Amino acid sequence: GSPRRLLLVSNSTLHGGGYLGHCQQHIQNFLGQKVKRVLFIPYALHDRDAYARTAREKFESLGYGLDSIHESCDPVEAVRKSEAIFIGGGNTFRLLKALYDNRLIHEIRKRVLEDGIPYMGSSAGTNVATISINTTNDMPIVYPPSLQALGLVPFNINPHYLDPDVKSTHMGETREERIRQYHEEPNTPPVLGLREGAMLLVEGDKATLQGVTGARLFLRGKKPTEHKPGTDFSFLLIDSNPPN
Repeated sequence: GSPRRLLLVSNSTLHGGGYLGHCQQHIQNFLGQKVKRVLFIPYALHDRDAYARTAREKFESLGYGLDSIHESCDPVEAVRKSEAIFIGGGNTFRLLKALYDNRLIHEIRKRVLEDGIPYMGSSAGTNVATISINTTNDMPIVYPPSLQALGLVPFNINPHYLDPDVKSTHMGETREERIRQYHEEPNTPPVLGLREGAMLLVEGDKATLQGVTGARLFLRGKKPTEHKPGTDFSFLLIDSNPPN
């Protein structure tokens, strides 16, 4: 069994609440009392200082110290020494490019999949935890060397999943149509559409849907299915072709 522990959150802020407010109890349950400091990776936003201040304030209010990787002179060493990693939201392409530029893909994978340190992602940080960022909602404002991501789980996630609005006059593709287009390509993995307010907890080889809103699962060649909080998604972790 894998020692991995992941908390993959759809969104950082839920309507009517503050930063990470809707999932703060989940964060405390996830990190527990053993973790004293969290390594924050703010690469998805341009103003890393402001982003780190926001995250630090929140995590300190929950009883955890926070170090931002952008303040470290050696990002690789910061990952090697980290007790837990949190990657926040923003632009997924910008985030993934920075992870490659700083040579962190292999290091984060090793710390999470081999050493078993907790990994928390929100929005873009959830996208990069999966096989690839092919199912992000973000614009490709920069060009990472690959769309392959951390591969901490053998499927993809679509954070902020939106259901079609029957009253809308918008004629563009729905989120469901875009994911179906992705699955028209060969050998594409499952996509879990996480609505805002939903999150996936992965502990070893067990994956459970948490939060308040639910999720929609897309499998290539099949009709999408609806799932409520509490759903066991462990079957998604069984993969015969894990990323290298």
